[in-house]
Amino acid sequence: MSRLVYVNGHFVEHENAKVHVYDHGFLYGDGVFEGLRIYGGKVFKLHEHLVRLYESAAHICLQIPLTIEEMTKAVIDSVAANKREDGYIRLVITRGVGNLGLDPRSCPTPQVIIIVDGISLYPREMYENGMEIVTASTIRNHPNALNPRIKSLNYLNNIMGKLEAIRAGVPEALMLNHFGEIAECTADNIFIVSKGILRTPHKNAGILEGVTRNTVLDLARENGVPVEETTLTRHDLFTSEECFLTGSGAEIIPVTKCDNRVIGSGKPGAITLKLIAAFFMLVRS
Repeated sequence: MSRLVYVNGHFVEHENAKVHVYDHGFLYGDGVFEGLRIYGGKVFKLHEHLVRLYESAAHICLQIPLTIEEMTKAVIDSVAANKREDGYIRLVITRGVGNLGLDPRSCPTPQVIIIVDGISLYPREMYENGMEIVTASTIRNHPNALNPRIKSLNYLNNIMGKLEAIRAGVPEALMLNHFGEIAECTADNIFIVSKGILRTPHKNAGILEGVTRNTVLDLARENGVPVEETTLTRHDLFTSEECFLTGSGAEIIPVTKCDNRVIGSGKPGAITLKLIAAFFMLVRS
């Protein structure tokens, strides 16, 4: 299957899709991105993802050279050009080509790149039986340093947490904030069920406010599950009845063990399974 990449208004074969070595996205991680899913040839929550993209760009004073309407069309055209019914989109905005200094004023033209491809994040058995995670010693970025609500190209903080997961032999790591509270995992938001209440860290806890996270909160309310966005600690996680992660790539995946402690019954719980079923119906509706 031919893979075409959108680069600044043109489609090029993926092997010819290149970024200049003086691009500040490459040199310094100066840029923003979004990861989106395709279901049945349609982009899931496209508007919500683009709103977050433009908010991230505004936070770092990066002027995206397309309007949201123009970007919407570019994303839809990219999916059509690649004839993808199901898959993943990586939408990247870099500061653009400049010099070797930090000054963003040397980059007059931001770059817009849209990649459409397949995705398979975790093995099927983890969705059926649950996954194991560990707590990383690397904390989530302090909001006054690099606010986690910016989905920036500088993902080294997350990568350091991911390395701890890899060394522990598990697929994900839980990251705490500067108060020692639960923030999120390296690539996913986290939920627990405690006394029948679905709980997740507040958006000011040092998290990226996930599109899938917000969708799950809506689905829970629609299905009569009480929800709380609140402060969570590892005590809350260790004593919870259920736990799961959410993300555009991961969708909803149960967690049955953290730091070698069994969560709840050690199997995906009833509320988790109910929300997985509701999410499945939503994305295929």
